[in-house]
Amino acid sequence: MCGHSSAILPQILVLASGQFVWHTVFMSIKAPLQIACQQVLLEDNSVFSIQWTDLPPELATGMTPQRLLEAYLTAIRRMTWGLIQPDQTAEGIAFKLLGCIPLLRFLQPVPEADWLSLRICGGLLVQRDQCDRGELAFCCEANPDSFVRVTLRLSDYCPLLLGSQRPSVVRRWLYRLTQATLHRLVTIRFLARLYRQLGGTAKRVQTVQVQVQQGRNT
Repeated sequence: MCGHSSAILPQILVLASGQFVWHTVFMSIKAPLQIACQQVLLEDNSVFSIQWTDLPPELATGMTPQRLLEAYLTAIRRMTWGLIQPDQTAEGIAFKLLGCIPLLRFLQPVPEADWLSLRICGGLLVQRDQCDRGELAFCCEANPDSFVRVTLRLSDYCPLLLGSQRPSVVRRWLYRLTQATLHRLVTIRFLARLYRQLGGTAKRVQTVQVQVQQGRNT
């Protein structure tokens, strides 16, 4: 009896091990890609919007803020079906509607530690007296768990749709239902697209609300 049990035991262990591996792999494939998001109006009614996702180290090899920016510029053109075309010149970068109307204009990218920042310097979608405020920034930083966090952050931006630093309720809702929603959706879609282009296998995307800044949700 003891000999029979000892012969069966290795088979049981092999089966259990196989089931564990299958379960682990299956669960990891089923797990959704999580994208953190916050978008608010700060006390001065400037926009703060941040989105990030954590990439496994095998997907993030060679990822830098510059590479993240380049991927974003390419994605903007494709995700808007060519309606918005990033135009890079010696002066900086402009997001142009139909290739001719500058919606947003940025100075040349400036490295700042783990970040690459583009200062806003004008465009149709910026309040005229606030053209020297705001930036779009890209970051890649390693987490303690060896994952690499890729982040996009729009901060200190004053949209034309809000009109001023004291917008009416109607203007706040107009901005929320149009430009704010479009920016959030495009950024989330970009991060999901980047993940899959790098070889990620998650089929679903889960948006996780986070709080980085205090403000009015938009």
